[in-house]
Amino acid sequence: MSIELPTDLTPELVPLSWLLGTWEGTGRLGEGDADSEHFGQRMTFEQHGLPYLQYTAESWLTDEQGSRLRPLSVETGFWALDRKLNDADVGPGLSPADIVPALKTADEVEQFRNDAGGFDITATIVHPGSIAELYYGTIKGPQIQLSTDVVMRGQHSKEYAAATRLFGLVGGDLYWRWDVAASGNALQAHASAILKKLS
Repeated sequence: MSIELPTDLTPELVPLSWLLGTWEGTGRLGEGDADSEHFGQRMTFEQHGLPYLQYTAESWLTDEQGSRLRPLSVETGFWALDRKLNDADVGPGLSPADIVPALKTADEVEQFRNDAGGFDITATIVHPGSIAELYYGTIKGPQIQLSTDVVMRGQHSKEYAAATRLFGLVGGDLYWRWDVAASGNALQAHASAILKKLS
C-alpha cells in the first residue's frame, strides 16, 4: 500500500503518516471467541499543521451480519512524538507558538529515533464515563505499541486501572487490539478489529 504524504505535513508526523485518513471495519469484543459480541468502527486520524494527529473513533454494536444495532462508544485524542516541548510549540491552552513547526527537517526528526530504530510516541485518549488515558509507547514502521502511564477517572466512573493498545498495518488494513485491566484484574482482552482505509 502506497502512502501519500500531504504537502503541508509537519515533518515530525512523518513516522505517524501511515495512520492518516479514515478507517472503517468490524471487530469483536473480548477474546473474539464464538460468543463475543460484534461491533463496527470508524477511526479517523487528521493533521492540522501542528505536531500531533487528532484521533477520533466511533463504535457501534452490530449483529453477526454487520447490521448496526446501537451506538457503543466514541473516543477522541491526540497522538505525537514523545519529546520535550519548547517555545516553538503551542500551548498550554491557546498560548501561541514562536515558530511552527518546531522540527523543520528530516534530520531534526531523526534525532528522536530510539535505540530500537523506531520513535517514542505519546497518545492522550478521552472516552465517555469520565475517563482519560495517557499512553506512552513506540512506533516502528507500521507497528505501534502503547501502554498507559496514567488513567484518570472521575468520582463516578467505572473501575479502569490500565490498558495496552497495539496497531499494525497488514496488507493495507489496520489491525488493532486493546487490552484493559479493571476491577483489580490483570490485563485482559477488551476488543480487537480490522479496519480498511476509506478512499
